[in-house]
This record gives sequence, C-alpha cells and structure tokens, in this order.
Amino acid sequence: MKSKVQLISQIKKEHKKTHMHIPMIFIVVSTLVLSVLSLADLEWEDKISINRGFSLFCYGLVFFTVLYHTLNNLLLRTSSGQRFIKTYKLSVGDVYDISNKIVSAIQALFCCLTGLTCCTYSCFRNILRTSHYISEAYAWFGAAYFLYDIWSMYKVHSMKILQATVNGDAKKSGVKFLNYLKTHAVIVGHHIFIGAFGFLVITYLRGGLGDCFFGFVYLMEASTPFVSLRGILSKIGLKSSNLYVVNGLVMLAVFFICRVAMFPGVIYLYSQSVDLDYFSAIESLPRGCKISILILLLPQIYWFFLMVKGASQVLKRKVTKKKTSKNVH
Repeated sequence: MKSKVQLISQIKKEHKKTHMHIPMIFIVVSTLVLSVLSLADLEWEDKISINRGFSLFCYGLVFFTVLYHTLNNLLLRTSSGQRFIKTYKLSVGDVYDISNKIVSAIQALFCCLTGLTCCTYSCFRNILRTSHYISEAYAWFGAAYFLYDIWSMYKVHSMKILQATVNGDAKKSGVKFLNYLKTHAVIVGHHIFIGAFGFLVITYLRGGLGDCFFGFVYLMEASTPFVSLRGILSKIGLKSSNLYVVNGLVMLAVFFICRVAMFPGVIYLYSQSVDLDYFSAIESLPRGCKISILILLLPQIYWFFLMVKGASQVLKRKVTKKKTSKNVH
C-alpha cells in the first residue's frame, strides 16, 4: 500500500509531464493539417477507403490526446495558467476535468462544421442519395475521440482519487484503468456504443442514404459546447453568475432544436422527398432505421426533461435571492 509520500510523488510526476506545450501545440496543428491534406485529392462525392480512413483515425487519436495534454500544460505550467488556478482554487483533478470539457467542446465544433457542410451540399440536391466525403472522413477521425475520451475521463477520475487519498478522504481505489472500466461501465458502454454505432452507420450501414440526414445527426453536437461551458463555470465557482444562467438557457434552446425537434424535422424533409404524408413516410422507413431513431431520440427527451428541471431550479433560486435582497434593503 502506497504511503502519502508516494502518492504526493505520483501527483508531482503528473506535474513534471506538463512542460512541453510548444512542441505539443505543433503536433496538434500538424495532425489537423495532415488530416485535411489527406483529403485534398478527393472529389465531393468520393468515398473514404479503409486505408485513408485508418490514417484519419490515427490522426484523430493523436490530435485529441495531445490536445488534452497541451491544455493541461497551459494551465499547470504557464504563469497565466497558474494565476487562473490560484484565482479559482483549482486542484490538478479540476484542471484535468476542465481540459476534458474543452476538448469535448472542440470535438463538438468539428461535428457542427461537418454537419453544416453535409447539409449545405446534400440537402439542396437529391437528399436521399447525395453525399459529401467529409461525412465519412470525420466519422473515421471522430471515432478516435470516443476512445480518447474514455482514457481522459479515467485520468480525471484517477487524479481526483489520488488527491482524495492524500487528503485522507478516501482509500486507494479505482485508480487502475480496469477498475475504472468496471466502476463506470455505463458511461464507458455509452461511449463505445455511440462511437461504434455512429461510425458503422455513417460508413457502412447507411443503405445508400445521403448526407442530408447524417448532417443533422452531426449537428446534434451543437449543444455540447454550452454543456461544457456550464460544467467549467460550475467548476470555477460561477454557478450563481448571470453568465451561468444565460449559458444554461441557450444550452436548453440549442439542445431542444438540435436534439429533439431535429428528428420530426428530418422526417418531414424525408416525407417531402418521397412524396408521402408524414405518417406514411414514417411507416415506409426500414425497421432498422426506425429503431435507430428511437435509440437516438428517447435519451434526448429524457436528458431534455432533466435540463428543464435543472434550469427551473436555478431560475427559482435566482428569483428567491433577488426577493430576499430586496426585502433586506
């Protein structure tokens, strides 16, 4: 069993890893540039070969992993980062968590750019058959994110456990990666399922359908940057700020539009393209497609309900505080 001295030493080792942010920034930019250049010879509607796709997957794995380390470096090893940490009294675990959320937001922005490109190109042509190579290309690149994020969440969890152990608040447990996979089976399973399911549907199981529909699926990530910002604001103690409330309301609106209302909207587009009424169009969909829609839609409705509930509680607290402060004055 490790002593507190050993555990503190392990935390310091994590600090020592974070002093190479300039080379890391170069690697992050290089992998992104190489990913774009690897697609330069493609025509708009070309398909992504397995060899090209695997290269994009490797670029993605390096990009997201090194980006995460770069953000940790900038916060832990630069003077401005140190000031930020001291101002908001953050632990190393908090820094890891913030970096994880920033990478998540950046990945979501990439998804949105992919979705906008797909919709702009495909939805004004034959929406059932027209595709853009960026859809498959980012399916390969973005699939790496889900593997990275499992590892990143483990790093956040592991550091928090180490610090709790040093402070005498917890016993040493859950630090091993396999232990983490067992204790967080739901979120790990969700990442593996969404990553694998989305990748296979977009690259191989789409049944010849065009990217107008899959572009909207990519746009589901539009709410993620606001979710990430909400978590960061909470972490730095600004949960009662006006920015937190405004961000939460915007997050709620974007989530509803892109993750709930999007489904009936896309089905309406489909009904128009096949010249059927709305419900006949739903009936005409393949069984696998209808099951996929339910798998994607039902969790969104549940999460939206939780968000509405949380937002109403925040607004109630705001109103109560204002009334209290008025009564005091």
